Amino acid sequence: MSMPTKVKICGITSAEDAAVAVEAGADALGFVFYRKSPRYIHPSLAKQIIMSLPPLVTSVGVFVDEEHQVVRSLMDDCGLAIAQLHGHESAVYCQELGRPVLKALRVKDRSSFLALADFQGRAGVRGFVLDAFSDQAYGGTGQVIDWEFAAEVARAAHILLAGGLTADNVATAIQSVQPYGVDVSSGVEREPGKKDNEKVRAFIRAVKVVSPR
Repeated sequence: MSMPTKVKICGITSAEDAAVAVEAGADALGFVFYRKSPRYIHPSLAKQIIMSLPPLVTSVGVFVDEEHQVVRSLMDDCGLAIAQLHGHESAVYCQELGRPVLKALRVKDRSSFLALADFQGRAGVRGFVLDAFSDQAYGGTGQVIDWEFAAEVARAAHILLAGGLTADNVATAIQSVQPYGVDVSSGVEREPGKKDNEKVRAFIRAVKVVSPR
């Protein structure tokens, strides 16, 4: 029997949004520490939210080309379980960080997957977030990636599928790609940084239909 598909709700900026996601059944919450993002959260608020999470909900910190020590300090101070690296971090960077890592790959075409080989098996790298490539933003673009390519990667590595997922297409995405998990941000928002409660609930319901708990 296959494992249920994990659900990560990313870009949490308030205690209310976190509570709704947890109540709906989210497995992980993402907190963005990239200051240029509309989903940026101050570390003190992130810590407050994380400290109130149930023990089996994973807290993920999203970083973009940040210094090792800054990432380590924020993870330790806020109680983050995993660092999601969304910039140009190298495989060596991931290894030297000394923390559990999800490496985001912004997929432009098939060549984007060649980078996987560098990271696969590196100490600390637990899996990959496959997101759409954009010149304008690191994640949260709402653009969909090629699911056929993603399915190839999912057969070889633990992946969280991101990029343009919504309650309307996530079931098809899961059936097509068979990912370890799905990661959504803009697809459950009413505006950047503000979640839509009903969209969050509908998204997680849609996942549960094709991947029962």
